[in-house]
Amino acid sequence: MSTTEVTWWGHSTVWLTDSGVHVLTDPVLTNRVAHLRRMVGLSPALPCPPDVVLLSHLHADHFHVASLRLLTGAPALVVPRGAAPFVAKCLGPGVARRCVELAPGEETSFGDLRVRAVPAAHDGGRGPWSRDRAMAVGYVIEGAARTWFAGDTGLFDEMTDLAPLDLALIPVGGWGPTLGSHGHLDAADAAEALRRVKAGWAVPVHYGTLWPIGMTRIRSHMFHEPGREFARRAERAAPDTQVRVLDHGETLTIGRSA
Repeated sequence: MSTTEVTWWGHSTVWLTDSGVHVLTDPVLTNRVAHLRRMVGLSPALPCPPDVVLLSHLHADHFHVASLRLLTGAPALVVPRGAAPFVAKCLGPGVARRCVELAPGEETSFGDLRVRAVPAAHDGGRGPWSRDRAMAVGYVIEGAARTWFAGDTGLFDEMTDLAPLDLALIPVGGWGPTLGSHGHLDAADAAEALRRVKAGWAVPVHYGTLWPIGMTRIRSHMFHEPGREFARRAERAAPDTQVRVLDHGETLTIGRSA
């Protein structure tokens, strides 16, 4: 029996160990991102330097430059096609040389682990104040398990092409009470995404971590509830999937017969 371990560290930061490779997704390792403050949980305590960092798009709460500077070792950075110049500008040419740029359908390998970029329905720009742009992507990581890390996305028709999966790491909410649904999944749409991808296991992410400073009492249910609401809706939309709502720093281990 081969196993895959996944630890959720809040927002879209996940530590995934599969086939002996340590993968870190969209790392936010600090207690603050611009106007957002970490409201629950501790800053991630990584067990060792990652081998691979997956970055889904350039938004600052996913491509967090300060957190990338905190990483030890010399991990490969898998980034959306077009993002390497931004890496060179913010982190230097040495880090940019460790980048692997992927567009949807392209893949790379790390030992026995394959990483393939897949579509995401989300804006790929750094933000309205920046001219830096690259496409937004998700990733399918395939080793002992077949795992989808969605990044940030809305629903898209090609989700059915990802099926079947062993594990889906699905965004189910956002970081603010007025964050629009365009390019994002709420709990209901996330359950529909899960129905489409036919995953054996699912872990909700991208909620319950960051919130605008000074707005802790405004629509706080949108901070606390998305994970549990997703689990309730998934029971109806995807009854064959086992949903695990993780606490910050909690680990799920799944196995797949060889």
